Amino acid sequence: MAEIRLENVGHSYDGGATFALNPISLTWKDGNAVALLGPSGCGKTTLLNIISGLLTPSVGRVYFDGVDVTDLDTAKRNVAQVFQFPVLYDTMTVRENLAFPLKNRGVAKDVIATRVDEIAELLNITKYLDIRPLKLRSDLQQLVSLGRGLVRNDVPAILFDEPLTVIDQNFKWTLRGRLKEMHNSTRHTLVYVTHDQTEALTFADEVLVLNQGSVVQSGTASELFLSPQDEFVGFFIGSPGMNFLDGKVFDGAITVGSTQIGTVDGSSKLDNGNVRIGIRPEFLSLNTSGSGISVKINRVEHRGGYKMVHADAKEGKFVAKLGTESTLAAGQSAHLEFDAQRTFLFRNSKVCGTVNIKGAK
Repeated sequence: MAEIRLENVGHSYDGGATFALNPISLTWKDGNAVALLGPSGCGKTTLLNIISGLLTPSVGRVYFDGVDVTDLDTAKRNVAQVFQFPVLYDTMTVRENLAFPLKNRGVAKDVIATRVDEIAELLNITKYLDIRPLKLRSDLQQLVSLGRGLVRNDVPAILFDEPLTVIDQNFKWTLRGRLKEMHNSTRHTLVYVTHDQTEALTFADEVLVLNQGSVVQSGTASELFLSPQDEFVGFFIGSPGMNFLDGKVFDGAITVGSTQIGTVDGSSKLDNGNVRIGIRPEFLSLNTSGSGISVKINRVEHRGGYKMVHADAKEGKFVAKLGTESTLAAGQSAHLEFDAQRTFLFRNSKVCGTVNIKGAK
């Protein structure tokens, strides 16, 4: 187990002309499960490879438990890494592939046998132990590769680079739960790269959201969902993401078009000018009576335990997540109502205030 500290770590692949990972400083506590979440090209795999030692950062230092490991290779850092695509020996059986990292370190045969059986059961691949990987489907090969990363108990950290990409969707849910249980019992420091918000939010104690080479926000799943500090986080986290509309602030009043929706919260000191107003579908209401922004219901999607209502207004398009008791139907007119606690103001993509909703109780 290890505390991982990054001190002004950044990386450029072109000699400093541009940075794939802009310099960052952070500390992950010993035993934490951390997810690096973001779209392709955001810098998350670059960051993971710097931590593992596959890549030396252009700037900054990397520390494990206070020891500078920046110039040490992967073997000397003693970490396990699972890649997006299987890395296996086809001349060996699945059992031999799982055993190899332990055998290579002189672990006793009986200990190896027990540990291989444990990992095979965890990953539901016991019946394939005596088969060579090339004869298995790609998702099963990836499970074997995942097992190779998990089999060692002596590593301070395990690093995952999108390990569940090719895994069957139904088994993903089971496997995520099993990995979480394993982490709770072993308390390895885990760093998990993914573009899938569900994987990140259900698996990790802390999530770092990256975009265009920068960490835009870090926090728990609840913090990212309820208090986004950046427009990208509001958009990227959630299914669907946050609704955004353009507004203006003048003498504390917030208007969208010709409609005043509220005032700037007293704790927010905000100059007059343009803002972006963000609210999640979960905190948006639609009513057929009242005042506010007028919308026309475009379509209603029935999702079992809730309804997703899509509405159009001259100010933009909106999505509201409503209960099954809602009777709104396509073609109806309605008015938007905002949750007073969950409506955010953004300027230059960063949160700059919250809203006192006009008429809110």
